[in-house]
Amino acid sequence: MSKEMIEALDALETEKGVKKEIVIDALETALQTAYKRNYNQAQNVEVTFDAKKGDIKVYAVKEVTGEVFDSRLEVSLKDAMAINKAYEIGDHIKFEVTPKDFGRIAAQTAKQVIMQRVREAERANVYDEYSQYENEIMQGTVERKDNKFVYVSLGKVEAVMPRSDQMQREDYKMHDRIKVYVSKVENATKGPQVFVSRTNPGMVKRLFEQEVPEIYDGTVEIVGVAREAGDRSKVAVRSTNENVDAVGTTVGPRGARVQAVVNELAGENMDIVQWEDDASDYIANALNPAEVIAVQFNDEDNERSATVIVPDYQLSLAIGKKGQNARLAAKLTGFKIDIKPESEVEFVDDDELTAEDVAADDAVATDDVAADVTPDVDDTDDAEATADATPTDD
Repeated sequence: MSKEMIEALDALETEKGVKKEIVIDALETALQTAYKRNYNQAQNVEVTFDAKKGDIKVYAVKEVTGEVFDSRLEVSLKDAMAINKAYEIGDHIKFEVTPKDFGRIAAQTAKQVIMQRVREAERANVYDEYSQYENEIMQGTVERKDNKFVYVSLGKVEAVMPRSDQMQREDYKMHDRIKVYVSKVENATKGPQVFVSRTNPGMVKRLFEQEVPEIYDGTVEIVGVAREAGDRSKVAVRSTNENVDAVGTTVGPRGARVQAVVNELAGENMDIVQWEDDASDYIANALNPAEVIAVQFNDEDNERSATVIVPDYQLSLAIGKKGQNARLAAKLTGFKIDIKPESEVEFVDDDELTAEDVAADDAVATDDVAADVTPDVDDTDDAEATADATPTDD
């Protein structure tokens, strides 16, 4: 080895990001393995690499014993004391056994192991770098595609986007720059594998964080996202500041903020709804833009379910095209929602009582009260008799 080796290690660290110490450790391990295999030596071998000079030395480590049974592993106390009188039985002494030439096989073995360790180090660096971007948005370039995947370059790694994570309305072409959501990063046998998505609901949330400063700093919180990618999404928001309108802030002036997200997602419609503590109000908001008359909860059912009453002319709007509006509302709220028109539901709302109904109810109530307070005849006579018998102050 020479200084050229040191220069090569420095270049490797600069270009590949692989630390010199890792390569040196791999080099020592490789040469130790090669020495044992090719020179039929025992397992008590150590290899050291001089990081300054580039020199490699091989040492046989032997234990000081009173009687030597294996000269490859042991050295007598007499021979040890000839080296240094301070040695005692049980001590270990290193003897340099560096061959003049490891040979072609040894060099090739060392090269293979070193390259393997270098690849492992590179993979570890890539995994560490991209695992921190999991559940985040990254900008990538479409490299190629096949029947199953679209391959997106994210810099040091080529991510894969399965068909289920591709938006149906989008046609991905080579060299297209697109934003993708990093859904999963795996440290696979063949190296780090990064999976990206354009359909994940998390992408909607991250896009709004980029467009709406109040969402990024936590003033407005996205509570939930229900999405049918490429077609429509419902986003529930709430404000942590009573002076900030969550829905208006998210939509932005003249809809500018929400429109930026819509444009990024190829025209996907966005419904921004107000999150509420009260479940009935939340469900009513989630069915926006449909008008809701009442929400009734089915307590007898084990599952979370509710019946929503809407005006007859709003029924199709509440259900949505192919049931999409109701389906997204159910996904957003976590309730099983059954939508019924007003004409099919029998219930009386206090606000809808007529004047005749109120008058009739009052008359019935008055008769009931009169019946309760009318005195009995015998009780009246007794009262009058008692009054006559009672002496006065006069």
